[in-house]
Amino acid sequence: MLVITRKTSESILIGDEIEITVTEIGAERVKIGINAPKGVPILRKELLETRELNREASAASGPREMAELLKLLHLHGVEEQADPKKK
Repeated sequence: MLVITRKTSESILIGDEIEITVTEIGAERVKIGINAPKGVPILRKELLETRELNREASAASGPREMAELLKLLHLHGVEEQADPKKK
């Protein structure tokens, strides 16, 4: 990983079309601005990680797993509640 020190309003360039500018530096956060072509996806890494975890959880769940979860909840004294959307 390349590590670069920047001050507020300083930028780095990635290739010819992507510019990342430090717009604000706080105690625990750095605010950055990104200029890139519209076709370049810009995503926060934690959102990609969460999406992947959700996909894995979705793939691993099914009626059998749901029945096992309800059984475990019942054993621990948690009762199933009616879905308020269903009336």
